[in-house]
Amino acid sequence: MLSNSCSRRPDCAGAPPGGRASTLAWLAGCLLGVTLAASPCHAASWRDELPRAEALGEGELRWLGFRIYHATLWSEQRPFQPERPFALQLRYYRTISRQRLVQTSLDEMRRLNGDAIDAAALAQWELSLSRAFTDVADGDELIGVYAPGHGMRFYNRQHLLADIADVRLARAFFGIWLDEHTRDQHLRRKLLGGAP
Repeated sequence: MLSNSCSRRPDCAGAPPGGRASTLAWLAGCLLGVTLAASPCHAASWRDELPRAEALGEGELRWLGFRIYHATLWSEQRPFQPERPFALQLRYYRTISRQRLVQTSLDEMRRLNGDAIDAAALAQWELSLSRAFTDVADGDELIGVYAPGHGMRFYNRQHLLADIADVRLARAFFGIWLDEHTRDQHLRRKLLGGAP
């Protein structure tokens, strides 16, 4: 649940007295109210979603000796409870295209889940991640927040980038770092607060 409150329009109980113009204005107001009420509420930043979160662990991903990003796992529970809300913060050291971020994520999710993910799901996941990610450069951040029962939300330092209502995708995505069979066991141990 998000910590910030979201304002709603008053409900439209009863049409106002008056002529056609008045009724049309009333209907327009009701439609706007329904639209606002149907829109998800979002925190201004990922910290608003997890106001009491503390860093559980952190580490760097390196490839062929090059630093790719610094990762930090945030949670309000210690020890880590993967079924509760948490955030994974990635601070990049290199320029990486959105397309490369998406493809690398899909490759790892496919490797970890095998035949459990069909082609249709992968195609939908590719679309969702392509809408969520942006190109990154040295110093940029991407923060993923796991929202149990909903999916995940992505933020950069300034604002919300995307809200993805897909629990299965969220679990597979965060599994890239947290799954027992993740490619980088050293980074996983550090994120979970274990010894290097």
